[in-house]
Amino acid sequence: MQALIQLQSRFVPLPMEDVDTDQIIPARFLKATTRAGFGQNLFRDWRYHNDDPQQLRADFPLNQAQYSGQILVAGKNFGCGSSREHAAWALLDHGFRVVISSFFADIFQNNALNNGVLPITVSPETLEAIFSLGPQDELLVDVAAQTLSLVSTGLTVDFALNPYKKTCLLNGFDDIDYLISKKEAIASYEMEKQ
Repeated sequence: MQALIQLQSRFVPLPMEDVDTDQIIPARFLKATTRAGFGQNLFRDWRYHNDDPQQLRADFPLNQAQYSGQILVAGKNFGCGSSREHAAWALLDHGFRVVISSFFADIFQNNALNNGVLPITVSPETLEAIFSLGPQDELLVDVAAQTLSLVSTGLTVDFALNPYKKTCLLNGFDDIDYLISKKEAIASYEMEKQ
C-alpha cells in the first residue's frame, strides 16, 4: 500500500446523497478476486449510456474534463448499503486517495481505511463550502496534522482519524504490514516471557 502523508489535489464533486456501494461498483462486476481493474467500472451505471463505455454521459462529473484529481467530494451518506470492500477497491483503482463527505457508512469507512483510502467527515457547512469552489481549486489534506484546507480560501478544518489507521496511512501499512513492523518488539516480549 502506498503511504498517504500529504495530498494537494483538485477534486471531483459528486453532490449526490445516499450513494450506496452498488452505485459505486455494481454487483455484476464483483466476480474478480484481485483488486485490479475495478476503477474502470466505478459508478458504471452513472458514467455510461446503455452500459457502453464508448457512450459517456456528459453530465456525470467523472466524464467532465474540468474535474480531476485524487479527491472525491460526495454528498451526505456515502458508501451506504452492502458491506462490499470492492467499493474501496474501485475508488482506489480509479485513483482516488481521499473521499470527503458529511457522513459515511461505518463499514464503508473501515473498508476504505483498510485499503489506503482516507474518508474525511466534514460538517455540512464545510461540504457546502467545498462544493462552491471552482474546478481549478485545490484541497490540501495533511494526514499527520489531521487537517483539510481549502487552498484558495484558506479555510482549514480538523478531521478525526483513528490513531492506528493514521499510523497505517502514514507508513503505507495494511494490517499485516503493521504487525510485521512490530516483529522485533513482539520477539523481545516473547523472550521476556520465557
